[in-house]
Amino acid sequence: MYRISIIISVYKKIKELRLILYALRMQTFKDFEIIIADDGSGNDFGETVKEFAGKIGLNINFVTQVHNGFRKNKILNESIKVSKTNHLIFIDGDCIPHSNFIKAHFENIKKDTVLCGRRVFLGEKLSERFNKDFIMNHEYEKNNFKIFKDSLRNDKSSKYFEEGLILKNKFLRRVFNPKEIHILGCNFSLPKDLMEKINGFDEDYIGAGIGEDTDLEYRLSLINTKFYSVRNLSILYHLFHKKTVEEKSNYEYFHNVVSKSGKYFCKNGLIK
Repeated sequence: MYRISIIISVYKKIKELRLILYALRMQTFKDFEIIIADDGSGNDFGETVKEFAGKIGLNINFVTQVHNGFRKNKILNESIKVSKTNHLIFIDGDCIPHSNFIKAHFENIKKDTVLCGRRVFLGEKLSERFNKDFIMNHEYEKNNFKIFKDSLRNDKSSKYFEEGLILKNKFLRRVFNPKEIHILGCNFSLPKDLMEKINGFDEDYIGAGIGEDTDLEYRLSLINTKFYSVRNLSILYHLFHKKTVEEKSNYEYFHNVVSKSGKYFCKNGLIK
């Protein structure tokens, strides 16, 4: 049995997913299962992903659904149901993990605690450099100075280069880590039983924004969940893309319904 599950949410980004799988092939911690949570990219997509994973020696569990608009929370719930371990890592399908990414999450597992990471946001120019060799030779992990230089260019340049720095010293971590810790949907992990207690992701969120992190954080806090930062430990590189337009109705649903109800168990989640 595996010791940890990594769930990757994706929609049609085959090039980016291949890069993620190369990076997972290079993880220093090996005892994990891979679950691809596909929001309906089509039959050809699934077969292509499974064939590619097999060629590079990875076993994956490909979970999909018929595409009917943005339903990320629904496919994430389906992926939780098929997971075989007691700890779940969530990343997005355009985020490349450092070779010690899973190790950092695993080594910091704590009871009733969400591990919250961040990400380096790569600019368009640097994102184009990512390919098989760039990852397999660990070149992308030696890029901090270039990311810093690129961050000075323009609105398509890199951001948050400091999130790519590994800090293991406890004193330095206390100095540089913010006191307020929040879930970022593309880099967090938690015990599966916490997700089961709140009935998983709320599928009433349709479209991007709020549902995969802010809502989750709020409902977990209602059951006295702890939040622990693995910033500067679980390093993740977010590939460039145009800014995602977040769904306005999600904000309205969260502020007008969820936060006013004071309920941690959503009605439309793992259990209907």
